Amino acid sequence: MAQRYVRVQNLEGQIFYGLLQLSLDVVVLDAPPWMQGQPTDLTLAPDSYHILAPCAPSKIVAVGKNYADHAEEMGTPVPKEPLIFMKPPTTVIAYKESIMYPPQSQRVDYEGELALVIGAPTVGCTPSEATDKIWGYTIANDVTARDLQSKDGQWTRAKGFDTFCPIGPWIVREINPGARLQTFLNDDTKPVQSACIDQMVFSPDYLVSYISQVMTLLPGDVVLTGTPLGVGPLRLGDRIRIEIEGIGRLENVVIARS
Repeated sequence: MAQRYVRVQNLEGQIFYGLLQLSLDVVVLDAPPWMQGQPTDLTLAPDSYHILAPCAPSKIVAVGKNYADHAEEMGTPVPKEPLIFMKPPTTVIAYKESIMYPPQSQRVDYEGELALVIGAPTVGCTPSEATDKIWGYTIANDVTARDLQSKDGQWTRAKGFDTFCPIGPWIVREINPGARLQTFLNDDTKPVQSACIDQMVFSPDYLVSYISQVMTLLPGDVVLTGTPLGVGPLRLGDRIRIEIEGIGRLENVVIARS
């Protein structure tokens, strides 16, 4: 099994980066792993912490319509260059935390995605250089208020509600380029989304290079690489699970926003 890098909070409220063991103990690192964090003598037992999103990005840069079949289901052509937008860091929640359904929307969709975690300041890089800037990989759900996306004509509100970016549960350093992404709703064993990540129109290294021509990506920032065919609505009480081979599963439930 690939090494799993986590971010956790202990019972006293302290936040640590660490290595998750098969026993579910966490070996604490002395710094974020992309900042050359090294194992310490401190180990947290499974009942002494709860898991957080695996990084705390300064920004989340997302890519729209990066799978041809998803562009088709949205009734639009495949973009000739990456279609980028941003989600604020306040959208981030962790594995098992709740997605809050906002009262402004009548149609909130799931979008299962591969997420890239940046490991070094990245600006103006080539695709080959971008490969070394991608520190690791995790799972994300680009939750979207679809009706507001259509109504507004731009995506900030539809993509930017608090809790609209579940990420996790951990980061791995490598992933098979043909790994399969699948999304499951509640107890249905048939996935609502199923695609290999090599079906992306623009590859991860190309995306990071493209974004770096626009803005500086910082260590811990997250790039969402787009969602495949099969997006659909979430309802109150739904449990949404996204799985990517070689990483694991990200699961969240939907509740009303108070």
